[in-house]
Amino acid sequence: QVQLVESGGGLVQAGGSLRLSCAASARTFSSYAMGWFRQAPGKERDFVAAVSWSGSNTYYEDSVKGRFTISRDNAKNTVYLQMNSLKPEDTAVYYCAAATGVRFASHDYAYWGQGTQVTVSS
Repeated sequence: QVQLVESGGGLVQAGGSLRLSCAASARTFSSYAMGWFRQAPGKERDFVAAVSWSGSNTYYEDSVKGRFTISRDNAKNTVYLQMNSLKPEDTAVYYCAAATGVRFASHDYAYWGQGTQVTVSS
């Protein structure tokens, strides 16, 4: 069982930055691949980024490449999402999730956090 708690969301102007954190409870955190997803009102939950268990491999949705960076600190059981050059279309609830391997579809992730709201004003 893995419990995930996101933090770091908020309101920011377009062009600004936020850093999301996701703290995991499991002692086996380092054995899980981690992902970030987002869900805007009335839309499906979409893949944003993923990182392998070691942190060596990272993957991004095209619209966030070059702006967002996913990383992890296995000693702290935490995964991060650094978001720069934010745009109004990045506004959504952001969720972190854990899976046994790197995946890109939400249904492949077994464990989810409660989400944190990110709002980007124009």
